[in-house]
Amino acid sequence: MYSEKVMDHFQNPRNVGEIENASGVGTVGNAKCGDIMRIYLDIDENNIINDCKFKTFGCGAAVATSSMATELVKGKSINEALEITNKAVMEALDGLPPIKVHCSLLAEEAIHAALWDYAEKNDIKIEGLTKPKSDIGETVEEENY
Repeated sequence: MYSEKVMDHFQNPRNVGEIENASGVGTVGNAKCGDIMRIYLDIDENNIINDCKFKTFGCGAAVATSSMATELVKGKSINEALEITNKAVMEALDGLPPIKVHCSLLAEEAIHAALWDYAEKNDIKIEGLTKPKSDIGETVEEENY
């Protein structure tokens, strides 16, 4: 059912924890399944993400997608991080079962929420970034559950 990479990131998650005085923090959830994901970003003066950590309350797939998302954004510019989609997270994990696709959407939305928080704290506009939804259930079709 789950790929080896999903199992590895679930059993040995990378970048778990918080970043004190984070540049941006994004929290999203899914009311239907109860998953809650929080991503912390440390962004330097050149708009590069030096560090990324997460705290997730949810199923194994939610933990695995959080872990992979933090790995994908580390070292990237803000604009590169904005381009990381749920599909990129799923591909990096060698796929997810259809019933768990919403976990990858949580990861994408949590990154966007953290970038939104960073932009608001610094009074800047990040081209292409729209205000994130706090409940990704608003954007996912019913049949994905």
